[in-house]
Amino acid sequence: MSHHTHHEHSGDNLVAAAQAALVQAGEQWTEMRADVFEALADRERPASAYDLAENVSALRGKRVAPNSVYRILDLFVRTNLARRVESANAYVANSHPGCRHDCIFLICDSCGTAVHIDDDRLTGALIGAARENGFADVRPVVELRGTCAACN
Repeated sequence: MSHHTHHEHSGDNLVAAAQAALVQAGEQWTEMRADVFEALADRERPASAYDLAENVSALRGKRVAPNSVYRILDLFVRTNLARRVESANAYVANSHPGCRHDCIFLICDSCGTAVHIDDDRLTGALIGAARENGFADVRPVVELRGTCAACN
């Protein structure tokens, strides 16, 4: 497999990298955005906007509407701070927000874990096939479902 080389962030470093990437994209890092990103980054599995709204509501001591969280998550996806797991309608924090590329998710049907891998050959071939068929501005969404090693 052809892999990217990038720095994986975690914890406070991930939050700082996400903040820097968002500001570099011309957006503001507000308290609400910080709360949503931290709630997302704390998750081991993909989370829905409703899950995150509950977490942020508890943190803030007042109800946060899932629609507000959806808008923030859409911004995070556009600015590469988060990835959307399409088949689960859920999101994961991007552990390397400064790196733009297409990714592949391996999703466990038993426990819900989503593992992100990079394979430029595969996503490049998909983009090439789309272009050969007249499509432009394509974004590969590749998700493979199965059973992870821990559940197997």
